[in-house]
Amino acid sequence: MLMLNPVWIRSFAMLVQEGSFTRAADRLDLTQAAISQHVRHLEDRIGPVLLRGPRRFELTPAGQALIDHAAELETAERRLQARLSEGEAATGPLSIITPGSIGQFLYPRLLDLQADTPGLTVHHRFAPDPDIIAAVAENRAELGMVTHPPEDPRLTHQLFTRESLELIVPAGKAAEGWDDLMRIGFIDHPDGKAMATRLLTQRFAGNPGVGHLPVRGFVNQIGLIAEPVARGLGFTVLPRHARLAFGRQDAIAVVAGDPVRDRLWLIHRAEWPLSARAQRAIEHMRAVLGESDATG
Repeated sequence: MLMLNPVWIRSFAMLVQEGSFTRAADRLDLTQAAISQHVRHLEDRIGPVLLRGPRRFELTPAGQALIDHAAELETAERRLQARLSEGEAATGPLSIITPGSIGQFLYPRLLDLQADTPGLTVHHRFAPDPDIIAAVAENRAELGMVTHPPEDPRLTHQLFTRESLELIVPAGKAAEGWDDLMRIGFIDHPDGKAMATRLLTQRFAGNPGVGHLPVRGFVNQIGLIAEPVARGLGFTVLPRHARLAFGRQDAIAVVAGDPVRDRLWLIHRAEWPLSARAQRAIEHMRAVLGESDATG
């Protein structure tokens, strides 16, 4: 395989452009001897590239092919530079993958950011922790959020926010004791019993267990879990941001008490820096989460 030093090619192309060893050497900040040496190296590899006349150079067919190759290299370098500079751009695709709860809350806020940033496009997917970790590790998403720090050495993580579990009842209904919960009944969901056990064990010490609660329904779409609660059909336990994303806040109520908080970790690949658009998205998400914490 023919391998030509790109420095030699650049010297030759500048020599042809300037028509003078002196001017080519000045343009490249090299000596005339260095330019001559580069041309000799090329001719040793591919044969004569220049016919030297008294006033100008004339290209041989090999020389013309080399000039064409130099132009292709310059185009490829510009294309590479454009690709590399995308990592610094604030526009382009922003790929993020999160759990459903925090994602429901953040996705509309990320669309606000997209609306304010021409050229930015948000690609947001919801998934459980193992899928999120795999997507970020395999470069299918730049950012991810998980409930437990990953052990994959390709990923770095930082604590992003804490999310409280909330006991949610129909508006106007009291839940001061276990008997109230038994009367209202439980709306279950994929993480319902685990979340309810963690929260209710703390709120109602000595209770007989979530398994003794009458189940009034089950739904696996996180955006709809609060709907049967809003209709007075039962209570549930949800992460705070899933509750905030529900559209009928006046139809539900949060029962106050000591909080149980989950940690959410932001993850991304450890080997390279985040793009400017990802950094801006992180700042935006931190800001809107701070506002939601302040307003409740």
